[in-house]
Amino acid sequence: MLTPDATLSKPWIKAKDVHGRIAYFLTYAVALLGIAGSVVRCWTAWKGVERVGDLCLVMQDDFNVLDTQYTWTREVDMSGFGNGEFEMTTASSNNSFVDDGKLYIVPTLTSDVIGYNNVLDGYMYNITGCTNSNLTACGAVSNATSGTVIPPVMSARLTTKNSHHITYGKVEIRAKLPEGDWLWPALWMLPVDDAYGPWPMSGEIDIMESRGNGVDYKAQGRDVVRGSLNWGPFTWLNGVAKTYGWFSTRRSTYSSGFHTFTLEWSPNFLRIFVDTRLHKTLDISFNEPFFERGNFPPYVANGSQTIQTPNPWEDAVDGESPGSTWRKTSKGGNGKNSAPFNKPFYLIMNVAVGGTNGWFPDGIGGKPWLDGSHVAMSSFARAQDQWYKTWPQDPKDRALVVDSVKMWQAC
Repeated sequence: MLTPDATLSKPWIKAKDVHGRIAYFLTYAVALLGIAGSVVRCWTAWKGVERVGDLCLVMQDDFNVLDTQYTWTREVDMSGFGNGEFEMTTASSNNSFVDDGKLYIVPTLTSDVIGYNNVLDGYMYNITGCTNSNLTACGAVSNATSGTVIPPVMSARLTTKNSHHITYGKVEIRAKLPEGDWLWPALWMLPVDDAYGPWPMSGEIDIMESRGNGVDYKAQGRDVVRGSLNWGPFTWLNGVAKTYGWFSTRRSTYSSGFHTFTLEWSPNFLRIFVDTRLHKTLDISFNEPFFERGNFPPYVANGSQTIQTPNPWEDAVDGESPGSTWRKTSKGGNGKNSAPFNKPFYLIMNVAVGGTNGWFPDGIGGKPWLDGSHVAMSSFARAQDQWYKTWPQDPKDRALVVDSVKMWQAC
């Protein structure tokens, strides 16, 4: 015969608690339901990501050699490229070369070639092999009285303008970014021709832009990469503020290793990311015309007159490439909505230095020049001892290093 104490010590002989069993099974049922719901949610999200579709490879370069005959053109120029940049770009192997299956785009000091004093005063320099038809972009004279200097940095800018371009498709570039204050690496695209008018009317696609400054730089240093689109009816009325974004790496920088920068582009959408689609810098749908997206003022000043803001893409037509199978879908645009990004674009890779367009904001990070100053480049050149010490002495460490480039056309 069991004692009361013995009964209490053997709960399994008691009557079963129905409510407890219900709670037990209910807890596990809800957990399994949550897991199933998560799986469905992930699957539908993956399924809902728009794809570029069928692609045909049109260019692949693994840089066993630097092919300047059929693939790359070195732009040789001292114009500042519309940004007031402080470098000249050259065809010299000091500034762009291939080694061990990688392309190096390297900024170097002009003073190493002509001497520091000549950069600042009393010297005329004409760049060899200038590719700019405007001869004023091919030479400079330094004059301490007027504050003009020879561009204090030499670098390189390589393009596929004369060889490869795409209208809708994909670009994939595996690269390591440079290290050093005021370096401005960029992987980007421009239209083959100004079908809708001069920049930014015909558009610009920035796959990757960054700054070589350190991670403590308050305007985003080399731990951040940005993707953006430039477009608008005037240089001073640019819709880029509505179409840009960035991604930052954690506990590292984009100059400490290689990353893959990707553009996916169709008449329906444009997506830019680094390494994985989860690391998006830009993802936009072409679900409305860009002129409407810009929400530009209806009237603007044009000299002494006030005019109606022009729509450069009003008469745009579908820019489908020959043989393309793209069609209008319910999720995106129809080719015309993507104007000006419905025409052939070619690839550019370069390392710029400084500039006066605001990419390096005034008053941040000990910036040694003011954008609005007429002696901005002179101020930068005279601060050479300050910024050059932040550049690695090994040219390969301060280079934009490109391991491979691939371009696909929609087919």
